[in-house]
This record gives sequence, structure tokens and C-alpha cells, in this order.
Amino acid sequence: MTFAGIVVAAGTGSRAGGAKQWRQLGGKPIVRWSVEALLQAGAAPVVVVIPSGAQDQLAEALSGLSGWAAVSGGETRALSVQAGLAALTGPADQIVLIHDAARPMLTGPVIDRLLNALTDADGAIPALPVPDTLKRGHGGAITDTVDRAELWRAQTPQAFRADRLARAWANWPGDEAPTDDAAVVERDGGRVALVQGDARLMKLTFPEDFAMAEALIAQTTPRMQTRVGTGFDVHRWGPGTSVWLCGVEIAHDQTLIGHSDADAGLHALTDAILGALGDGDIGDHFPPTDPKWKGAASDQFLIHAVERVAARGGRVVHVDVTLICEQPKVKPHRLAMRERLAAILNLPLDAVSVKATTTEALGFTGRGEGLAAQAAATVELPA
Repeated sequence: MTFAGIVVAAGTGSRAGGAKQWRQLGGKPIVRWSVEALLQAGAAPVVVVIPSGAQDQLAEALSGLSGWAAVSGGETRALSVQAGLAALTGPADQIVLIHDAARPMLTGPVIDRLLNALTDADGAIPALPVPDTLKRGHGGAITDTVDRAELWRAQTPQAFRADRLARAWANWPGDEAPTDDAAVVERDGGRVALVQGDARLMKLTFPEDFAMAEALIAQTTPRMQTRVGTGFDVHRWGPGTSVWLCGVEIAHDQTLIGHSDADAGLHALTDAILGALGDGDIGDHFPPTDPKWKGAASDQFLIHAVERVAARGGRVVHVDVTLICEQPKVKPHRLAMRERLAAILNLPLDAVSVKATTTEALGFTGRGEGLAAQAAATVELPA
């Protein structure tokens, strides 16, 4: 079932002590948790509603991810949701899941339950029954006890047909502020279904909530071991008009000679990842004697290494590549290289380093005979 997603991340986080959507949780920005979960479940697109002027922060937080778009929010959550709806470009009746970035631990089963519930409802929300006895109080004293038998704790994401929700918002009184989107559809006469929520979908509101979330992540995440691998590669210069380095083509008066595209940066990094796995080297997986790899783009070698990590339940968490050459100048292309590696590795930009150095005219690189690259990769694997 196709659907779109809207992640509301335009708040100031005053009760949490600052803009919480950019804070780190379990090693990545809070907003990234929700966007990743929606993308992995098949949302296309995911519209992220952010404060005006925060586009660069979002791009860094979601570095390596594709399929998302950004839009500036309003002064209230209601205005931010409507801005997200206006940014959707699909069919008018497409399903849309509206989710608060402050609930980072979204799972696929919750999304599936919401989508299934829309077959005979105008909307659907995940909810949990209220387990505690509820009291009303005034002036420091209890005034009465509330029957909790039919009370539920509403969560997000909340699912609707986009046109149905837009129509309900158009009919909502402008001087009132609903606490969620389901209330808007309810007021408009729509039927909103309840599906089983998830206790892990806690909302991060106060500073102490973050410590609880970190503890929960630590308990539910398999114990991992950290491994570091290194790689080194050399290619000689030959006639040509461009060179591939770290997945970026650079115009140059020479090219690197090799069986594939001779991207020494990617070759060294591939070996570093395979080394962290104890899984041989690039020549074992892509023999230079095999004509299949003649002139091949080296990004597929790196993708293969990353897939080997994923197959063992691990992930690459950081890479560092150093290019050793007199020419070409690497600095003007370094950001493009980092962005390309981040995209291949599905890493945030600050987890990807590309550097360059010379050998002060010493050795084969100093004489302009070739280019060398060395790389280090940090990989986490289940213990």
C-alpha cells in the first residue's frame, strides 16, 4: 500500500531545553529516527516540516537518505501540519501518515496496523489503554476519580486520506487549537479507528525523557562490538582526461590506470570495510583477472562491502579516507566526495572524512608516477 509521510519537526522544544529534533539519541539526530522508519516502511515521499532557516541542519541530520523533502512550518503545530499537507504532490486521496519527530521509536508493525485500518475508516491512530487510576484535583486536593475504562493515550503517526484531512482542516474553527489531527477529523464527522500503539513510541517532552529513551535503546539494541579495518591502494598515472576519486569524476590531464575505473579511494575504503569483517580483500571478491570487472565503476565494490556488513547484522559507523598525490587538487572536490560516500554508506556527513596530502615531492607519488589512498573504517557487529 503506497503512502506519504509528514514528520512535524518545527517546534522550539522549550520544555525539553532546546530544539530537540536535532539532539542526538542513540548516536543519530532525533528527526532522523522517524524519517528512516517511514522511508524503510515505503513512504514516498516523506515531507519534513522544520523551522524556517533550518534547511542546512536538516540536510546534515538526514545526510545519506533520499526520498524526503523539507518545508518550513508555522507558529503552531496546526499550521505546520497544513504546510506539510500543502507540500504533497501525489494523488488527492493518497494516504498520509502524520508523525511527530518527538516520538522517534516508530516501528513497521505500527505503520502496518494504521494502513490496514484505513480500509473502513476516515482516519486511524495508534493508542494505548490508560493503566493508571485517574484523579481530578483542585487546590491540592482530589475532587473525583475518573473512570478510565474507555480512555486511551493517543500516539502518532496518525493516518488519513490527504483530501479528507485537508477538508476537515478547512472546516476547523480558526480560534481553536486541536491537540492532534484526529480531533480535527472527529469534529468534521469522520470515523477515526484505534489500533494498537507501542509503549516505545514515547514522546520526548522533558529533559528526563531523553535519559529514559537512551536506556530503552540500550536495552533493545543487540550488544555490539566495534571493529576497525584499514585499506591501502595504489594506481599509476596514464593518458586520459579525467580521474575518479571517492566516487567523483574530476577533470584532469591524466587518468589512473587499472582493471576497473581505478578509483583508489573507493578501493582502499572497500578493503578497510572488508578488513574490519575479516572477509578478505577486494581482489578476493572482484578478481582483476575477471573480464566482468573491466572498466567497472568502483562504487559497486563499496556497496558490496556494505552489504556484507549488513548481512552480518552490523553497520558502518565512520570512515576516513586519505588521498596521497601531488595532483589533482582534492580540496575543491572534497565535499562532493564526502557527500557521495555518505550516500553510498547511508551515513551522516559528519561520519565521513576525506583528506588529501602530498609526500613533499618524495617517492612515486611525489614524482607524479601514481596516486595512493589509505582508508580506515569503523564497523559495529553483533557481539
